[in-house]
Amino acid sequence: MHKVAVVVQDGVEPFGLGAMCEVWAEPYHPEDDNPVFEFVVCTPRPGRVRSVSGFDIHVDHGLDEAADADLVIIVPKRNFREPSPEVAAVAAAAHERGAWVFAHCTAAFTLGEAGLLDGRRCTTHWRHSGELEEAFPGARVDCNVLYVQDGRVITGAGSAAGMDAALHLMRQEFGATVAARAARRMVVPAHREGGQAQFIARAVPDLQADTLGPLLSWVVENLAEDLSVEALARRQLMSSRTFARRFREETGTTPHAWVTAHRVAAAEELLESTDQPVEWIAQEVGFGNAATLRQHFTRSRGVSPQRYRRIFARREVVEDTA
Repeated sequence: MHKVAVVVQDGVEPFGLGAMCEVWAEPYHPEDDNPVFEFVVCTPRPGRVRSVSGFDIHVDHGLDEAADADLVIIVPKRNFREPSPEVAAVAAAAHERGAWVFAHCTAAFTLGEAGLLDGRRCTTHWRHSGELEEAFPGARVDCNVLYVQDGRVITGAGSAAGMDAALHLMRQEFGATVAARAARRMVVPAHREGGQAQFIARAVPDLQADTLGPLLSWVVENLAEDLSVEALARRQLMSSRTFARRFREETGTTPHAWVTAHRVAAAEELLESTDQPVEWIAQEVGFGNAATLRQHFTRSRGVSPQRYRRIFARREVVEDTA
């Protein structure tokens, strides 16, 4: 990935644009050894682009700048219910030539206009997920997640979830270490657990115990332990059913999914930074054996652990493993 084109339109939401600048427009930092991209902001009609926050921006470049971009990002705008045919055509053309297409928040409506959501799993801000389903019946809308990757199309939920989606893509292209460094620079989590279900407006549940934060911290440090619902419930002095319910209320996901995601992330880091065999890594992170690690890793990352190591491991690790 070399060139990143961000498409803005009248009514642009500044946070969406700023978040993409934070991830993709950074200059080189020697201490991070971060990738640097040819970053360009473009718009259907160059010149003044009105924002929704009391100030406007000036954009020099037209949509032709997106024609050779490796990643085309559509930033949300206020009147998202009226997608621009011009911008939709840019998204469709980028997808056709194999580029990444990323729609942040309600910009997913533009991908629907482009025909890129038909039969595809996607997301948008939870407030507008019903509208997206109604407007594009062929889309498989999931309003309970922070982002979705389906093929080379990525959709992110509202506001800060754009960073989650961008960091996910950076992990896909450059590995977990690079994504973690980018997250550290921005002072955000490298990977947030749970989904939009945590943020949907609802009555606050009547929790009878303290937060699960201390337990979750312990889990991350002890991934090789027995982390079944029953074992974790015992640590919290709860029944398994009560613990599972409390866990979902506080994290937006199940204990099994949360633990599995952290075990995969830990395996990812070990594959990049060590020459230990996959069987050893599987035991170290709590999967028990290489077959189970391969199953979960491939399902989550789309590649096998061995292939991931060949792509992202440090050069000396690859040579040692060979």
